Amino acid sequence: MALRTAAAALLLLCAVGAGWAQDGGRQALQTNEADIGGLRPAGSLATADIAAVFSYVLNALPERVNVLPTENYYYVRFVRDGVRYVGNIRLAAADRDQGKVNFSYSEEPTDWNSEPEERHEAFGSDKGVSVEKLSPLEYRVSRAGKSVTFALNDLSKVKPPAGLLAADEKFLGPVFDESGIRFFLVFNTRLKIFHFVLDETEPVADAFFPSKITTQIEIGKRTGFAFYVAGSRKILIGASERQSRLNTYLDGPFDQLPENFIAGDELRDAEIAAEPGVKGHIDRLGNFDNGEGRFLIHPYMLYRELADLAVFQRCVTSPRIKPGDRPLCFVIDDEEAQRKHPRPRALTRR
Repeated sequence: MALRTAAAALLLLCAVGAGWAQDGGRQALQTNEADIGGLRPAGSLATADIAAVFSYVLNALPERVNVLPTENYYYVRFVRDGVRYVGNIRLAAADRDQGKVNFSYSEEPTDWNSEPEERHEAFGSDKGVSVEKLSPLEYRVSRAGKSVTFALNDLSKVKPPAGLLAADEKFLGPVFDESGIRFFLVFNTRLKIFHFVLDETEPVADAFFPSKITTQIEIGKRTGFAFYVAGSRKILIGASERQSRLNTYLDGPFDQLPENFIAGDELRDAEIAAEPGVKGHIDRLGNFDNGEGRFLIHPYMLYRELADLAVFQRCVTSPRIKPGDRPLCFVIDDEEAQRKHPRPRALTRR
C-alpha cells in the first residue's frame, strides 16, 4: 500500500510499481540499508489512536496527490517501533459529497500475523476534518491547518476498442487496480456473468509468460495475475490465493470497481440479473442497504499453484461445453470458490 512521504518516517510505495520512486524520470534504487534505517523513525506516534494516525499520515503528504485506484483508495504504509503498518485514505463515492473521508489502517498482514486488528473511521466536520469538493474528481481534505488535494483518476474517456466485446456483452466501466493493472469490467447479458478483461490500450505494467498448461494461459511476472487468451483479448481467470489472504496489492480487481464512471443503474441492474435475490437490497453502486459491504464481483480463481489453472483449459476444450457457453469457463462462483479444487461454472451447471 502506497504513500508519497514528506517525512523521513513514512515509507511510500506508489500504487503503480511498488518499491520504486520516480526521480527526474529515472527510477531511484532502494537498498536494504535504507530499509533498516527506516525501522526506527524519530518521534512518537500513538498507533492505537486513529485520529492521531490520520493526522500523522495527512501531515506527511504533499499538498496534492493522485488517487489511481478506481474505488478511490489512496494507499499508504509506514513503520513505527519496528512494525510496518498499512492503510488507506478513501474518498468513497457514497459519502464524500456529504463531507466524509474514510481512513483505515492495521499492522501489515503476514503469514505469521495474518489477521491483525484493523481500525476504521469516517472523518467529517464533527471530528475536525473538512472535505471540500473542488471539481467532480477533485477534493481537498483539511485538518488542523494541513490541507491535501486528492485528484481522483479520470478514466471517463477510457473505452474498449472496437471489436473487443461480443454482441451480448455490456461495458460497465474502466477499472484501475491498485496493482497498477487496468481492466474493462464487462457483463455478459445473456449468460449473466462478469469478466475483468485486460485493458491493453496503453502499455501494461507487467510482463507475461505462457503457462506450462497451455500457451492460452498467461501469467504476469510481477502480479501473478493469470489470463486466458480468448481471441484478441485476455480474460482474468486467476490471482494468487496467498496475495488475497494477506490483502496485498495483488489480490485482484474485485475491490476496485469503477464507481466514478457507472452510468445510472447499469451496475445494479447487472448485479440483480446475476443474483436476483439482491433486488431491493443494494444501491446503484452495489452497496448493501444494511451497511455490510458491497455486492461481490469476483469471477476469477484464487489459485495456490499454477497447476490449479488447468481446469480452465479442460473446460474450454471439453466436448460437453457448447461454443456459446464457453464464457462460463472463465467464471468461478462464490460458493464453488470455497472448495479446495473449484471448477468453472460451465462444469458445475446441471
